[in-house]
Amino acid sequence: MIFKISHAEFCNIKKGLLFISPWIIGMALFVGYPIVASIYYSFTDFSVLLPPVGIGFQNYSDLLKDDLFWKSLNNTLLYAAISLPLGLGLSLFLALFLNQPIKFRDGFRAVYFLPSLVPLIPLAILWQWIFNSRFGILNGILNPLLQPLQASAPNWLEDPMWTKPALVLTRLWGVGASMIIFLAALQEVLKELYESAEIDGVTHWRKFFNITLPLISPAIYFNLIVGIIASLQFFAVPFVMLGRGPADSSYFFTMYIYDAAFKYLRMGYASAMAWLMFILTLILTILASRVSSRFVHYETDNL
Repeated sequence: MIFKISHAEFCNIKKGLLFISPWIIGMALFVGYPIVASIYYSFTDFSVLLPPVGIGFQNYSDLLKDDLFWKSLNNTLLYAAISLPLGLGLSLFLALFLNQPIKFRDGFRAVYFLPSLVPLIPLAILWQWIFNSRFGILNGILNPLLQPLQASAPNWLEDPMWTKPALVLTRLWGVGASMIIFLAALQEVLKELYESAEIDGVTHWRKFFNITLPLISPAIYFNLIVGIIASLQFFAVPFVMLGRGPADSSYFFTMYIYDAAFKYLRMGYASAMAWLMFILTLILTILASRVSSRFVHYETDNL
């Protein structure tokens, strides 16, 4: 089938393309070209200072033999497995609390949301002071409480066992954004559903699991996907607050990519790692999407 357009429609299309041409050019130069270039570099030995030399899948095979690759990947996945459910749970709890008719509710909402607006670098420096084992305010509170038990507060930044819990706490500090999304979803739940359930004598727990959770499941799914991506791309806070950390306990996958590219000038090796990270993120996102088809309920499902 041949579609015919008038001269006026053609002029409108041309004007529209001209209007968005800065965006198209910027997208091609600053997004499209780096993506294509990184695919090419991942199959080369490229040190930035010398022209790239094709080596096939050598970078990918070397990664599988690299102990530091597996260490950084394990650190990243372990952090994601701990911080993601805790962050979702805390943000949902705060949203449920702030959805109740309490005094100064708007003020509480602002207070809980403000930490998520703090830039990551000042946030990392702030928590570095808080977690300081000798002068930090957190251990200053914990040590007197633990003294009767003949115990002491942990060395958050020096003990490999406590570096990840410290980073998880910094993650929980910024749950305000996901809390707002949950709060918006909760306010869309019809009050008539709760009133009908109360008439039938339904308990609070059953109302939560049978009414609230199914109706806010799209918000849970959205925060889950965003949380997966953010957890796998965790970089600025551990980089500033801990570096590699004791025994490489805070050496995340993104930090290894950064070091390989800009510290050791192994741009091809770093590109291969970046694409493996993309594939891992894509797989986890697809798995979450497959699971969501069974547990996520949309208002249009019954239409």
